[in-house]
Amino acid sequence: QVQLVESGGGLVQPGGSLRLSCAASGSIFTIYVMGWYRQAPGKQREMVAFITTGGSTNYADSVKGRFTISRDNAKNTVYLQMNSLKPEDTAVYYCNAQIRVGSSPIHGYWGQGTQVTVSS
Repeated sequence: QVQLVESGGGLVQPGGSLRLSCAASGSIFTIYVMGWYRQAPGKQREMVAFITTGGSTNYADSVKGRFTISRDNAKNTVYLQMNSLKPEDTAVYYCNAQIRVGSSPIHGYWGQGTQVTVSS
């Protein structure tokens, strides 16, 4: 009923920047909290940032001051601007959205993941 499609991952040198995008499409729905998670090989998936409908944000300590999450409600899209990238930022990044489809209960949806590699 709802799909999240990510884009923007890739290879970048330390200190560089990338912008990830994730757009929701499908049935008529209402999006609430949207966020970004990441998972490196051998590590647990961790929250990177999330943003509420009203624009309140929260960031992992490791990315504060470097990453910025934003959303365009008209486009049903969430973004993650990543600046001053470090090798330890290398991971698969996943977007997540809490969505109500019609009058159904709110449910979490995940994107397919996009690889971000920071290396020189």
